[in-house]
Amino acid sequence: MIPVLLIVIPLLSGLAAFFIKQEKSVKTWAVFSTVITLAVSLLGLTVMKKATDLHTDVEWLPLLGSRFTVGLDGMGQILCLLTAVAFPMIFLATWNASYKKAHNFFAFMLLSQAGLMGVFLAYDALLFYFFWELALIPAYFLCSTWGGEKRIAVTFKFFIYTFIGSLLMLVGIIYLYLHTPDQTFALESFYKATLTTKEQGWVFWLFFIAFAVKMPVFPFHTWQPDTYEQSPTATTMVLSGVMVKMGLFGILRWLAPVLPMATWLNGDTVGLLCVIGMIYASLVAMQQDDLKRLIAYSSIAHVGLMCLAIFVTSDQGMQGVMIQMFNHGINIIGMWIVVELIERQLHTRKISELGGIAQKAPGLAILLVIVALANVALPLTNAFVGEFLLFNGVFNSSVSKMGYVFAAAAGITVILSAVYTLNMIQRVFYGNTNTLTAGVQDVKFNERFILGVLVIAILVIGVYPRPFLELTQGSVDTILSRMIIKQPS
Repeated sequence: MIPVLLIVIPLLSGLAAFFIKQEKSVKTWAVFSTVITLAVSLLGLTVMKKATDLHTDVEWLPLLGSRFTVGLDGMGQILCLLTAVAFPMIFLATWNASYKKAHNFFAFMLLSQAGLMGVFLAYDALLFYFFWELALIPAYFLCSTWGGEKRIAVTFKFFIYTFIGSLLMLVGIIYLYLHTPDQTFALESFYKATLTTKEQGWVFWLFFIAFAVKMPVFPFHTWQPDTYEQSPTATTMVLSGVMVKMGLFGILRWLAPVLPMATWLNGDTVGLLCVIGMIYASLVAMQQDDLKRLIAYSSIAHVGLMCLAIFVTSDQGMQGVMIQMFNHGINIIGMWIVVELIERQLHTRKISELGGIAQKAPGLAILLVIVALANVALPLTNAFVGEFLLFNGVFNSSVSKMGYVFAAAAGITVILSAVYTLNMIQRVFYGNTNTLTAGVQDVKFNERFILGVLVIAILVIGVYPRPFLELTQGSVDTILSRMIIKQPS
């Protein structure tokens, strides 16, 4: 019942939002809906833990061998929790932002949440593909309608990348379906699909390209900085905080355990792409004068490390991926909230035009510094736990022959991340004020509340990550058992 509610509540709320014409009313409706969704997610984590509460399997398209099968394992729980937490925070943090035809904006945002929930809950490949598209289609409208001056060209590029990726994935899904013993789209049937090593090899790339575009991983990343820059900030928060996890989740659920031999054979190739992307993105981030583009390239580097850790096939690395998906989500949303507050007041995102904001807005400066330091994995913050596990898993990999090399190369990005993050903090918040920043105001109550909640989460998870690690251990064991069992000795 819980999985169905997590999909149905934002889906129906989104459809209803189309008919709520008054902007304040639709904002209130959106916040109310997402708070209810968050409450349901927390119920699934705490009170309603029985198998019947967390799994639903009913008829959907029987002639095609597809069923409406949704369920919550540990990985699904943590990603649904991230999705449930992110949306009310985004709506509250951007409460003062105004949108033309606001009812359509919030309707598309809620529909996107429904699609994201469905992606993280689906145990049927055709259902997974349906929700994959449901999450992406509203994003096209959000970017193209409420984006910046270059939104049409940028959205077209975003559409082409994701459309081609989705089409390749659909071909892979159909091919696997045709090789299942019972001709169904169920995940368990995909596990039993009879493919030769050669067939696994090319089907692997059909899936991987689709997921790599979404994360994104080098060289499929070029749509991301432009899209993040041109999208309305609330949409950018969804894209970078939650939607990139669709790609990581797709690899963990539908690629690595389903095509273990191909995953093993292509592991070092993918790892090399991840490392190149991490170093490249970090170097480019150092040159950015636009806050949105700096954060966008920073995100590429962080997600690249998570993707790398999946393919080294280690318990610690996989645990690091699980907790870091959540950590990255809340940290990056915190960064975007600060950018939104600065841009809304000063009408600029250029680092060269800012400075001295801490003198006028000390509360904002303190909150930003904590979030930014978490983003560079300072000890006692949440990202330190995740990145320590990720690097340890890569370095001690018994599967990859390049583990030491990958760990050393990826370690360079930690240094580069500290350089561009600390430089950004110094140039934006410290030094002397100028004519533009002299009149900046400190954060308001709703903004201080949201950033405060994020800071508390950052510190609590950094000090006591055990509940998250215990929650996802079962998923890690399941994935690794599928990835390792068919590898040659």
